[in-house]
Amino acid sequence: MTPRDTFLAEAAKRILITDGAFGTEIQNWKLSEADYAGALTLGHDQKGNNDILALTKPEVPESIHRAYFTAGADIAETNTFSANRISQADYGAEGLVREINVESARLARRLADEFQAKDGRPRFVAGAIGPTNKTLSLSPDVNDPGYREIDFDYLKDVYREQIDALVEGGADFVLIETVFDTLNAKAGVMAAIEAGEALGRDLPIMLSMTLTDLSGRNLSGHTVEAFWHAIRHARPLTIGLNCSFGAEQLRPHVRTLSGICDTLIMVYPNAGLPNELGAYDEAPATTAGLVAEWAEAGQVNVLGGCCGSTPAHIAAIAERVRGVAPRAIPAPPVQTRLAGLEPFTMAA
Repeated sequence: MTPRDTFLAEAAKRILITDGAFGTEIQNWKLSEADYAGALTLGHDQKGNNDILALTKPEVPESIHRAYFTAGADIAETNTFSANRISQADYGAEGLVREINVESARLARRLADEFQAKDGRPRFVAGAIGPTNKTLSLSPDVNDPGYREIDFDYLKDVYREQIDALVEGGADFVLIETVFDTLNAKAGVMAAIEAGEALGRDLPIMLSMTLTDLSGRNLSGHTVEAFWHAIRHARPLTIGLNCSFGAEQLRPHVRTLSGICDTLIMVYPNAGLPNELGAYDEAPATTAGLVAEWAEAGQVNVLGGCCGSTPAHIAAIAERVRGVAPRAIPAPPVQTRLAGLEPFTMAA
């Protein structure tokens, strides 16, 4: 069976669990700049470059992956959110992009295989790809609305470099997450499709949108339904929401996606809203109770956590939804569905 087949088979049996936050867990290690840099001499301060830890201090991401698998996760998301040429240029590490992604994926793959060998339950590795700090849809210059810092083809090539390395390291899926710009996501989708074609095999894509306001739009202005229309052609293995807000605020948007998407729904919200100091206070039991409402309403297939979530949150979620039936994938009518900022369905 292919990874897609195995994942779909497991998702038909139960609600699957993805892991939680990496950034806030890394912060708990209180690493110094020397810890981040290791033996590298890149000429830039590396503190905060979480992705490079795969090369300089791999015991940190290994410990975090291990804690999430122990908590009950079925999916390890690689510690590669910013492991792309654009983001790594801020640290002078753009020349290490391939190495960072290969090693991050190998580390996650090794632990996934280790835990699967213990109990026979399949574990998966999702190669995490963040949005970069550039946007294709919006100008960074308020005086020049038509200006763009990069173009579509360049961003596609940036993503392709990362995707090829993640697959080389053993990733099962490509997770294009925290999508604030739908056009950025489409560049990632095209890169993943081309990577799969070059490999001569299916390379499943997971897509996860982030909302910038409670009305349910991302930064480029698309509603969740318009986003689905814009990327449905990619046949994503999962689609859903992450980051944005806590589970309480995401409730109506999860319900919307659940009713229209003919694929699996994966949602991993923040552990509530940050307090005045930027920390997340929501207790694991609270988060688990909120996301369990979606599960019990038959609206989700995969659950996990984003900013502020911990292995304790993942353990609480896994326990709370154990035995709850997964969402049944609907079969929407065959119609022409288009998207601007709003969805458009052509009448028959």
